Amino acid sequence: MAQKSDPNYRIIAENRRARYDYAIESDLECGIILMGSEVKSLRSGQAQIAESYATVEDGELWLVNSYIAPYKQAKTFGHEERRRRKLLVSKRDMARLWAATAKDGMTLVPMVMYFNHRGLVKLKIGVAKGKKLADKRATEAKRDWDKQKRRLLKEMG
Repeated sequence: MAQKSDPNYRIIAENRRARYDYAIESDLECGIILMGSEVKSLRSGQAQIAESYATVEDGELWLVNSYIAPYKQAKTFGHEERRRRKLLVSKRDMARLWAATAKDGMTLVPMVMYFNHRGLVKLKIGVAKGKKLADKRATEAKRDWDKQKRRLLKEMG
């Protein structure tokens, strides 16, 4: 990720439940094709990727069901809020994503949408496998134990 002192780097939207609902095995940064009014809306921080997912169709990667609020100043040249947006990745990465989803039964989960150090909108996608209820409970128990362990170490030290 970028340095904290970088003025252009800023998180737009984050899928906080992704790590809870899915076991993320790898992640990938990709570009996204946007309209002008969408970029203006993102600059004001009005986006949501919590219910969205990515899919590989006809050799292209698509972001489905992501929400970007309409930009009020763009009256005639506005955009649809929940349209499918094309994602930009290399052919090698596309082949790897296609193999993971088709053969291994993985899911492509958008994790973070952000402006990178150059001011371009990027999306980090996680290649993930869905967790069962028992896995979620185990993750929660581990998190609780780590929190308790930190508290005990703080009291002793």
